[in-house]
Amino acid sequence: MHTTTRDIRDTVEDLEFITRKYLMTTSSPRKREWRTYEQRLSRRIRTAVTELTPLIREAVESIEIIRCEKRGRKPSIDLETKVKILLVKHLLGMSNRGMANMMFLFSFFTSVEMSYKSVERLYSDPLVRMALHNLHMIILRTTGIHEIDATGDATGYTLTIKEHYASHVQRYKDRSKESSGVSKFVYSFKLMDLRSNLYIAYGVGIRSEKEAYCSAMRFLASMNSSLRFRSLRLDRYYSTQSTVEELERLFGSDIRIYILPKKNSTMRGCKKWQESMEMFVHDTINYLKEYFSRVQSESAFSQDKRRFGWKIRLKREERIDTHDLCTMLWHNLLWMAQ
Repeated sequence: MHTTTRDIRDTVEDLEFITRKYLMTTSSPRKREWRTYEQRLSRRIRTAVTELTPLIREAVESIEIIRCEKRGRKPSIDLETKVKILLVKHLLGMSNRGMANMMFLFSFFTSVEMSYKSVERLYSDPLVRMALHNLHMIILRTTGIHEIDATGDATGYTLTIKEHYASHVQRYKDRSKESSGVSKFVYSFKLMDLRSNLYIAYGVGIRSEKEAYCSAMRFLASMNSSLRFRSLRLDRYYSTQSTVEELERLFGSDIRIYILPKKNSTMRGCKKWQESMEMFVHDTINYLKEYFSRVQSESAFSQDKRRFGWKIRLKREERIDTHDLCTMLWHNLLWMAQ
């Protein structure tokens, strides 16, 4: 059946009614058993920490360090220990100074001591960042993920104490995502596999959500892996013909893309855009069922923020990027231990 621009816009106008009808047919959420939840979470953390050492060791062993400069003091802490310190600090949610003091207490049991500046410099250490990237690839390989039904979304983390991201978005809605000038927030975009709840790729944007999205796509392109994406869900912020065309080039023509069109959307565009609009118009309920699977992204962001905090106490861009990479790694480690 031929689909026109008028069909798309008529369906968008009726979308609120169709969405209410769809939500009425879905089951009500079950009440969480907090005692069982806490027991499962405790077990997951213990399992993840137990599996962490061999995974870090494998990630570090694949890095060959060639030192051309013979001068200077040799590092007193090896790379494996540096990665462990950074990940433990992230899990505990401690400041650089607090972690340095904890390292002083740990020196009763080990010989490792660090200043708070040394802890902060771990976020910029290229070898540490390389080891963390290797750890992410090992986690994906260990879980055996090959074919992915993905969802992508972005969130914000507070960079200042004066204003909270959640309250800002509540007041200004999507206008906060378009703010220009000096950013008060850092934007984080993550691509997640719906079946395993593991993050596949991440990106950080200092100036805009679009910057975070582009960073995540570059990260995904650099992975050079055998992952095959079967479907992808994105919110209305990415509902443009040009974005769908870029996704088709990146993921191939077989991927199914679920996005809600804007009020002024047309049928013009690449073949993948036209296929998505035809599904949206002629099979709206099933299309919404696939699209609303995006709720898992929002749930994952909520879990991460409750566990690791809403603020990032770092200023330099590469350190903020490393902080978000640590969040992604702990999220995946905890879901691996499920």
